[in-house]
Amino acid sequence: MKSKIFYEIKSYIVITIGLVIFVFGWTAFIIPCEIAGGGISGLSSVIYYATGFPVSYSYALINLVLLAIGFAVLGKGFGVKTLYGIAVSSVLFQFLPEIVNWATDIQSDLMNAVIGATLSGFGIGFVIQQGGSAGGTDIIAIIISKFRNISMGRVFLYCDLIIIGSVYFLPGKTLENVMYGFVEIAVFAYVIDMVISGEKRSVQVMIFSQHYDEIADRINAELKRGVTALNAMGWYSKEENKVLMIVIRKSEINQVYRIIKETDPRAFMSVLNVSGVFGEGFETIKMNKPLWNRKKGEEKP
Repeated sequence: MKSKIFYEIKSYIVITIGLVIFVFGWTAFIIPCEIAGGGISGLSSVIYYATGFPVSYSYALINLVLLAIGFAVLGKGFGVKTLYGIAVSSVLFQFLPEIVNWATDIQSDLMNAVIGATLSGFGIGFVIQQGGSAGGTDIIAIIISKFRNISMGRVFLYCDLIIIGSVYFLPGKTLENVMYGFVEIAVFAYVIDMVISGEKRSVQVMIFSQHYDEIADRINAELKRGVTALNAMGWYSKEENKVLMIVIRKSEINQVYRIIKETDPRAFMSVLNVSGVFGEGFETIKMNKPLWNRKKGEEKP
């Protein structure tokens, strides 16, 4: 029981840190340069550029409307962490600029877009890792995907295109400002992907060596990874030999290089990026229910 409570407290601390980084990226780099990004934060910033209405208010109001629609259409399936993320983000958009009093000296709008997107991507990545959410267009995506045969990713894309494209119609804005917005969402998406799946990326290594047995033993002993020895024959030499095949985390590849170099510097090897590695030592297959089909109180893992 204590461990579960500790885990939840730790989870909320990480979510809070992630939201601070997310909002800081927007308030310190993106909004001061009047760059439009994706999501509800992007829509709120566009409203701010056009009317001066504070981002924190529009962000909270739009999310509240979406939550109300979500509850009406999908039922009470939204997790507590989603509500927490929306509430904390709204407060941070209001008070973080006053607390930090940050003013970037970077004159390039492009650099501000890249830096802001990188920070916000890292922040949201941490939030998602803990099963949280900052609300926004993911609620729209869930609702639409329930009634229409369209992927959530495509809904995100359409929403972002509409939000960023709307900047073009604001006074004093040009196509260049729209392109900065596209740069922001591209960097943002890339960073989120790196944060969420970067540590989980795996590689498949094929090793051709006369000392395959020594290499296999060392990989078993030092990396605690399984090794498969495949029967093979060199077509040129017509000699039969073994080819080692291993699947490891990308972070472990340097250890494999070291083992091979120390055991057989003349070994030949190939390395392939792989995805969807399931089994002992890697990922488990999860069959998640759609959000609207979850039982009351059941959160996204």
